[in-house]
Amino acid sequence: MSADQPPAFPPQLTVQRQQWQVGQPLQSRDDVLACEIPVALVYNGLAHVVMMASPQQLEDFARGFTLAEGIARQLADIYDIEVREVASGIEVHVELASACFAALKERRRQLAGRTGCGLCGVEQLAEVFRPLLALPDSVRLGLPALNLALQAMPAQQLLSQATGCAHAAAWLDLEGRLLQVCEDVGRHVALDKLIGCRALSNWGAGAALVTSRASYEMVQKAAAAGIEILVAVAAPTALAVQMAEQYGLTLLGFARPGRVNVYTHPQRLLCQTT
Repeated sequence: MSADQPPAFPPQLTVQRQQWQVGQPLQSRDDVLACEIPVALVYNGLAHVVMMASPQQLEDFARGFTLAEGIARQLADIYDIEVREVASGIEVHVELASACFAALKERRRQLAGRTGCGLCGVEQLAEVFRPLLALPDSVRLGLPALNLALQAMPAQQLLSQATGCAHAAAWLDLEGRLLQVCEDVGRHVALDKLIGCRALSNWGAGAALVTSRASYEMVQKAAAAGIEILVAVAAPTALAVQMAEQYGLTLLGFARPGRVNVYTHPQRLLCQTT
């Protein structure tokens, strides 16, 4: 595809719709909608999972999903990633180290995706509670710095601004600067994209900020990626709090400029006001 040729699967589309307001007839308006596309992750030629995702930053998504789900043990186990457009969607081909691919085939299961709320593809209850090493206690984040990031976040959510239909996951450094904002129609996919981007970057210490609730999967993905602080703008679930406590992860919820709830491991937070 040439550089000036539009992509077959754009992240958003403009459509015409009818709008009604009190005291006025129906009127035609343009509306911008977020696109969600079937994205198949294919490991060493073996199709593993199809996710519904926004068709952007797909290499980061594949990398982050592979690391967060424990398919690869480390970044070096991912040899290559190639994005291919096909008639029915997009295939992302990942070349894995042979040992990782052998392990994947042993535990391979059919996943319907995680944009919903169920336990799609989990065959046994034990798979819900993945054994992960406890996180180190090496990060200290000032709450005023978090406040700066929360204030800056909406302006960085370009897909959400255009469509009102996207979640975001961002990395903030200890000064409160947003180093990367990843967006997707799926909250899990947005976090996978951030994890994939972080794996290639030298960002240093910081925290992950997500514009969604904090479910147990979000906590697991963060802990698996070595993220010590996870901040959500909505509520955590009880299981997310339980797992965050177990993994040693600092979990914050209901984050807004000027206030935030701290659920686990508050020792990483500095409350200075100057």
